[in-house]
Amino acid sequence: MPEVIIHDDESFERALRRFKKKCEKAGILSDLRKHRHFEKPSEKRKRKLSSAVRKTRRGPRVARV
Repeated sequence: MPEVIIHDDESFERALRRFKKKCEKAGILSDLRKHRHFEKPSEKRKRKLSSAVRKTRRGPRVARV
């Protein structure tokens, strides 16, 4: 669970923004959306396969030096 300590000279809005950013990096919201309803194993396989197909269709990523 992300934790944010509010400093004396920091506003609540700024601390809330930092908390939201930490939650986003931790993947809490995406995990919550994923578990919102039950997904059958066949649907999960189908979703992962379509995601993999989309990724390969985009083409290889080129690493820049």
